[in-house]
Amino acid sequence: MKSNKKDNFFSWFSSKIKKEKTKDIIQNNNKKKNNIAILNKIDNYIDDNVTDNTIIKTNFFSRLKKGLTKTKQLLHNSINNIFLSKTIDDALFEELEEKMLLADIGIKTSNRIISNLIQDVNRIDLKNSKKIYFLLKQNMYNILKKVEIPLEITDHQPFVILVVGVNGTGKTTTIGKLAKKYKSEGKSVMLAAADTFRAAGIEQLQILGKAHNIPVVAQNSGSDPAAVIFDAVKSAKSKKVDILIIDTAGRLHNNLHLIEELKKIVRVTKKLDVSAPHEIMLIIDACNGQNTIKQTEIFHKALNLTGIVITKLDGTAKGGVIFALADKFNIPIRYIGIGENSKDLGIFNSDEFIHALFLE
Repeated sequence: MKSNKKDNFFSWFSSKIKKEKTKDIIQNNNKKKNNIAILNKIDNYIDDNVTDNTIIKTNFFSRLKKGLTKTKQLLHNSINNIFLSKTIDDALFEELEEKMLLADIGIKTSNRIISNLIQDVNRIDLKNSKKIYFLLKQNMYNILKKVEIPLEITDHQPFVILVVGVNGTGKTTTIGKLAKKYKSEGKSVMLAAADTFRAAGIEQLQILGKAHNIPVVAQNSGSDPAAVIFDAVKSAKSKKVDILIIDTAGRLHNNLHLIEELKKIVRVTKKLDVSAPHEIMLIIDACNGQNTIKQTEIFHKALNLTGIVITKLDGTAKGGVIFALADKFNIPIRYIGIGENSKDLGIFNSDEFIHALFLE
């Protein structure tokens, strides 16, 4: 009986080992197949020159490419030189991280990109710098793709957009561009001048409204911003306006009193329309680099931002901050600005951005 038990045990144990070996072989074969598929995908992508030669036929793309020149010179050109001149080793990845930090991508986001890249390289045992460079761009594209969510204007009347941001980010100018854009799409638009701390701020919005034949609700300088909002929302409702865009004072993000006043504006808006504001949009200046991270953090904590507009990408080499913003906050980037004209404000498209940044 003991002999039979031993035989049965060894038979079972032998069968289990064979099954485990078979399972390992299948898993290893699947890994090899996946790695081969990845390599083939990279080869096809590079061979077809999609990354560098795809022509995106939009006027905004051509302006975007030109507008990102300073960031491209710092980021793309220096990174490209690394891959051309160095062997694939730790020194390459260290220098790559250094260049990313100089472009204001930030420590955490740079570390994440490099870490993912190293894992990809080790996983498929890559030695070809051109293919690794493709994987780097793919990793950076994946970060931006998550926040490529265009603003959807619903049929709710009025669709209320509350625009916030610190002084000098191009907030009021951006409002003018948005108003012109929405009006050209056949929507009725109204503006509210809740930046009552600056007489010039009210006047600037009124000038923009007059230029585009768009009504502006305003009161005297020094008035209660919440009172302006109250009047604007009531007026927009009674006139069945499609979109109401509210300009607010250039809040210093570290001024708690002014942040609290923004919260009050939100509360007043909700008294008239519980679903409003339908978009709380932060305008940030790319020239401020990593300072925009702190600004976004404070505004988001106070107001629960629903969208971001990044302006002045044409005037800085710090455009890499867009990756840090996308990675840290995961807030939709609605628009990007690359100039003063209304046509220089475009809907954010991650594919176009990466192409413009890395196009030869």
